[in-house]
Amino acid sequence: MSEVLPPCPECSGAYTYEMGALLVCPECGHEWSPSDSSAGAVGDKVIRDAVGNVLADGDTVTVVKTLKVKGSPTGIKAGTKVRNIRLVDGVDGHDIDCKIDGFGAMQLKSSVVKKV
Repeated sequence: MSEVLPPCPECSGAYTYEMGALLVCPECGHEWSPSDSSAGAVGDKVIRDAVGNVLADGDTVTVVKTLKVKGSPTGIKAGTKVRNIRLVDGVDGHDIDCKIDGFGAMQLKSSVVKKV
């Protein structure tokens, strides 16, 4: 019995166990098929900009439309350069983590940027 079960894809819990044909996580209660866990890899996702260019960590991008920022009277203007982006699996489609001069750290959607 040297079989090592994969961690839970929902909460990354290490205490998964088999129940019939499914794997179960006792920490969050998530149930999944073992074939599903081997097929879905998060790192294989390709993120493209508004034009269709493939983005990578460390790229420099330009904002293509003016964005409203909560708590700021001006927002981010179209044409603002953002250097050294980092691709993340964010919330609500925000898949770029970056720092913008004058605004600080924030997340952007790849659909509002263009690779330089």
